[in-house]
Amino acid sequence: MHKRRLAITELVNTRGRTELQQLADTFDVSVQTIRTDVRILAQQGLVLRNHGEVMPFPHRENISYDQRRIRNAAGKRKIGELCATWLNGFQSVFLGTGSTLAELAAQLGPLRGLQVYTNNLHAARLLCEHQDCALTVAGGRVRLRDQDVIGGDALRFFQRYHADIAITSVGAMDSSGRLFDYNDDEVMAREAMLEQSRFHILLIDSSKFDNSAPCSAGQLEQYDLVVTDAPLSSRLQGQLLAGGGELLQQKP
Repeated sequence: MHKRRLAITELVNTRGRTELQQLADTFDVSVQTIRTDVRILAQQGLVLRNHGEVMPFPHRENISYDQRRIRNAAGKRKIGELCATWLNGFQSVFLGTGSTLAELAAQLGPLRGLQVYTNNLHAARLLCEHQDCALTVAGGRVRLRDQDVIGGDALRFFQRYHADIAITSVGAMDSSGRLFDYNDDEVMAREAMLEQSRFHILLIDSSKFDNSAPCSAGQLEQYDLVVTDAPLSSRLQGQLLAGGGELLQQKP
């Protein structure tokens, strides 16, 4: 692939929705040249075009855990730090799947007396180093690529317990605050977590903004607290506050 087109694909998959003029400025070429590049990339199914913008192609399968872990790694680390400062010791917590939840797990060491229930094996491995954490892990079939337990096994696991707080993430969020994920199994497990807990926290990094995925996973305003590494639009902030939620985000 042409080096510039490869770079455009990587940039758009990292940033999300991007204007053609921004790409022209970044690569020091004309908008017409960028338009040609984007048209070719769209024909190859690598990006989507939309009225002077380009956005990531909504693949039916999420990228691998190792790829997600390094994508916006600094932003995810900051989200984990922010969420950990909000939590207190001696709470019962559901932790969902994903690389951002693993970043949070790495920050929980100072908290005492936690009871954590999770289907995220990356988080579980980190929490094994936390000597004052009562850790319960979902059993069942492991999704080897991502090292987690989803589907019916995770659903039944979370239905057996009740927690003070459920902390989860999603695969994507569009500009109207609709949340998405890549398969029904992940959605089922998340819904069980939310049903069996009193307070709901969403961790979402900016690489998931203005995107979508095949499965609907609720709305932003269903959460009591949203933690992110970049400002939400004024529209989304208004929706969240109108629903009684709070926003915790990295300061510019």
